Amino acid sequence: MKIVISLLQLAFEFGKPEWNYQKVKASIEEARARGSDIALIPELWASGYDLANGEKYATRIDEGYFAKVGHLARHHRIMIGCSLLERLDGRFYNTFALFGKDGEIVSLYRKIHLFRLLREEKYLTAGDALVFADTEFGKVGLSICYDLRFPELYRLLALDGVNLMLNVAEWPASRIQHWDVLLKARAIENQYFIAAVNKTGNSNGVEIGGHSVILDPWGNEIVAAGEEETVLTGEIDLDDVKKARRWIPVFDDRRSDVYDLNNETKGKNG
Repeated sequence: MKIVISLLQLAFEFGKPEWNYQKVKASIEEARARGSDIALIPELWASGYDLANGEKYATRIDEGYFAKVGHLARHHRIMIGCSLLERLDGRFYNTFALFGKDGEIVSLYRKIHLFRLLREEKYLTAGDALVFADTEFGKVGLSICYDLRFPELYRLLALDGVNLMLNVAEWPASRIQHWDVLLKARAIENQYFIAAVNKTGNSNGVEIGGHSVILDPWGNEIVAAGEEETVLTGEIDLDDVKKARRWIPVFDDRRSDVYDLNNETKGKNG
């Protein structure tokens, strides 16, 4: 099955959600004009990391910019994935919402790994579940930025049958080499496609690195961006996942009798 994916690698204004929305709206129109099935918008695109003022931006998932993105998805008949600040039961979450072509939310992922360097744990509540979406394209996994440093998340979703992994991010230019390497590692070790969108430009004094990319199950770049603003579009064929796993049967050769993902390694000295 072939899918066309667009990554909206854009520069956003810190704390100016409506200005940012107008850029997103125009870029979604461009993605749809290219025949895209899925469009991804970077992490916390509306507000940026203005977490100290998060109460100004956070809404329920049926309100605010969640609702506006749902309208764009329905109007353009395109699946859209993005991260926004969610308000739920008096708490705030960094939430990845994946909208179907009908504008309804297909799946929600609340970021489980909070980034201490940005003091996320002071302002946000961590999610407590790994999430994939059952879509017309099969199982699609959801992740946000810092999650890339935790391979367990990506492996468990692969074991659940995910063939396409999505990541939305605000990854700094100072560590962009890590972004490049970790994305390729996650694709190669799990033998599935990864589509990852990152912001670019300057966010409240921090240079953001761009380098949005779509990778195949071998870690090869289908399309890749530098640091420029762009709507990056590429086509994938999900049948390539089966081909890669037949060629190198990593999942058949796993030794779950020796190790597991609950930190219960059966080690010995010497």
